Amino acid sequence: TAISPASVLMAKPLNGLFVRRAAFVLGVGTVGTILLKKDEFEKAATGSVRLGRCVFTVLRVAADYNYNFYWKKWDESSDAYSELLSKVHLRSAERFLKLCIANGGAFIKVGQHIASLDYLFPQEYTNTLKVLHSDAPSCPYDEIIKVFEDELKIKPETVFSEFSTIPLGTASLAQVHKAKLKDGRDVAVKIQLPLVKSHSSVDIETMEMLVNFVIRIFPNFKFKWVAEETRKNLPIELNFINEGLNSEKVASLLSNFTWLNVPKVYWDLSTERVLTMEYCEGGKINDLNYMKEHKISPVEVSWKLGQLYSNMIFTNGFIHCDPHPGNIIVSNDQGKAILTLLDHGLYTTLSDDFRVNYSNLWVSILCGNLEGIKAGADSLNVGEMYGLLACIVSGRSWESIQEGLDRKMKSNESDEIKKNVKLYTSLITTVLDRIPREMLLILKTNDLLRGNESALNTSASYFSYVTMFKACVKAVYDERMRKTTSYASAVQIFVGRQIAQLRILVFQVLCWFRQHGH
Repeated sequence: TAISPASVLMAKPLNGLFVRRAAFVLGVGTVGTILLKKDEFEKAATGSVRLGRCVFTVLRVAADYNYNFYWKKWDESSDAYSELLSKVHLRSAERFLKLCIANGGAFIKVGQHIASLDYLFPQEYTNTLKVLHSDAPSCPYDEIIKVFEDELKIKPETVFSEFSTIPLGTASLAQVHKAKLKDGRDVAVKIQLPLVKSHSSVDIETMEMLVNFVIRIFPNFKFKWVAEETRKNLPIELNFINEGLNSEKVASLLSNFTWLNVPKVYWDLSTERVLTMEYCEGGKINDLNYMKEHKISPVEVSWKLGQLYSNMIFTNGFIHCDPHPGNIIVSNDQGKAILTLLDHGLYTTLSDDFRVNYSNLWVSILCGNLEGIKAGADSLNVGEMYGLLACIVSGRSWESIQEGLDRKMKSNESDEIKKNVKLYTSLITTVLDRIPREMLLILKTNDLLRGNESALNTSASYFSYVTMFKACVKAVYDERMRKTTSYASAVQIFVGRQIAQLRILVFQVLCWFRQHGH
């Protein structure tokens, strides 16, 4: 049965019950604020204002979808329907953007998360919210430096000979300032925004309450995982000690990559809310002008990025989950492209079983093995929606997967995928609701990586698939060898690995010929 892309927000018409519930939510928040003790009043009042913004935005968005789609009969294949749906998506996305900027903190984090899911959300949402990756509102210097002083119990001039009052960049939870130590070393000082931590618990409760509220009104709304993931990950990201430990762990795991740089942490100048790191020069990974000026090959950068993330996902199972352009910078070291990995607050750790199952799924996708894709979907709790899962994971159309990913991406394939996102919105939300939670961050990471490849003009290149194929095969056969208990089975596994290596070689040759038009 075909499911309307607007059906996620059209399960029931807006009525008196909806309005009464919304009024009740606001009323409880207001009364609760009045009854609180004086020393808690300011925090709660702020929470009520933030809650009010959320309820108001949700009401406006829901009313827009209902008015335009519930009460009218549409031919969903018509141009008029598509045009109106796009306009409603865009209006709703702009309302959510205003909400994220007004409430800040956790809301900007969620907005960034949605913006990164290009193949899972309508492009009106992802394109509108992408601004949050680079244009998050900054905090005045006198307020941000007070956090530094409160945390370290010292004045900046005690340890720094220079400290820039203008931030290098501002993110959802913190902003970074360049400084110079008394011994002349340049450092980057990441300081948590003043109110983020105090607002975080209220914001999480608000998100969960509103999501549950929307689910009761619109049963097809299946984005509860966004609130659940925020509850799980936000406290971890707010502790900069975790970020420092993550950076040291990934630097150790990937020490064999001589072209990878992870900034050193200065622990004596770091706390849960302040992180002082080595300052690194470079251009954003999507800045082609910078690469041209500094004689850096985009193809080399893309190949190294593929190696880096294939190793993280399929070999180590320890993944940096926020590879947006501002978090990966490139530089030239004697003709060699150096990648510097920044912002280590959000990582996910994969269990060995999940890592191997996911590797098997990718091998099946790369080989166009339908039975293998079905088995992989079963292992990830998706079952009958195996085709949609394969498309979500690979960012390719089902037709391309069946034909084989060794073929060059068709010129209209990206547009076709975006069109299908609109057509299958409800089914996509069902897949996201079913899959293991650790996979949600992988999908976000995949979409960000595809965005980087697109910016580098290397998304049609075959070597990223070859690199991934090698990493997946290694993960699968290493695990089989680890579990074997007999010499005979070890020999079988060895032979299987050699056959798989031969398949990779054939895949690589086919990719080269097909992508070069031979």
